[in-house]
Amino acid sequence: MEEQIRLAKYFTDCGVLSRRAAEEEIKKGRIKVNGSVAELGQKITPGKDVVEYAGKRITPPKQAGKVYLMLNKPRGFVTTMSDEKGRPTVAELTRSVGTRVYPVGRLDMDSSGLLLMTNDGELANRLTHPRHDIPKIYHVLVAGHPTTAQMTGLGAPTELDGYLTQPIRVRKLAEGEHETLLEMTLYEGRNRQIRRICELQSLRVKQLVRVAIGELELGEVPEGKYVRLSAAQVAYLKGERDHV
Repeated sequence: MEEQIRLAKYFTDCGVLSRRAAEEEIKKGRIKVNGSVAELGQKITPGKDVVEYAGKRITPPKQAGKVYLMLNKPRGFVTTMSDEKGRPTVAELTRSVGTRVYPVGRLDMDSSGLLLMTNDGELANRLTHPRHDIPKIYHVLVAGHPTTAQMTGLGAPTELDGYLTQPIRVRKLAEGEHETLLEMTLYEGRNRQIRRICELQSLRVKQLVRVAIGELELGEVPEGKYVRLSAAQVAYLKGERDHV
């Protein structure tokens, strides 16, 4: 069965109108589907139904090929392509790419840093598989100064949602008067894993930034901006070579 999507979403996929703007144009009767005036909430089958707006047929942009991006996600953005609550999404930060790309894995709204985005579903599946072997590295600023016992607890396997997590490599990077900067390296990504493990150790997370995925480092990419991955970086993620 061919997948149907809401007409308003089709306009965002095509890069023509935002969902809200499309809904307004539908209400005004300015959009047609298969020659008939469209209705609010109507669903269509892309590639089969003919959609017209302002006398022109609306079609998705042609796929120029596979796209691989490294985005520096700011805090406050959700890692989804759309959000029912109207919160800003990472899709808004990659509109200039010219084609639709999707986040690989997640970074929660209160976290920031390196987020891979691509239209290569095969690679995305590889990187999000529980047994992938590319580590994710985070800089975690916590309040206070973790004790030896707390540091041991952070790195130890922990039961979350009935699942025993893999060990985490944890080390102190710097200490201030009232806070400590930790580096935490994970080989898996349970939901809000770092925050939940810190909470179990009575540590409050003040800031959480993903700084690297394996040998891919965020470096000087400005917050809210992205860079395209090099062929060597893509090959590394695909496991086709040892080093970037």
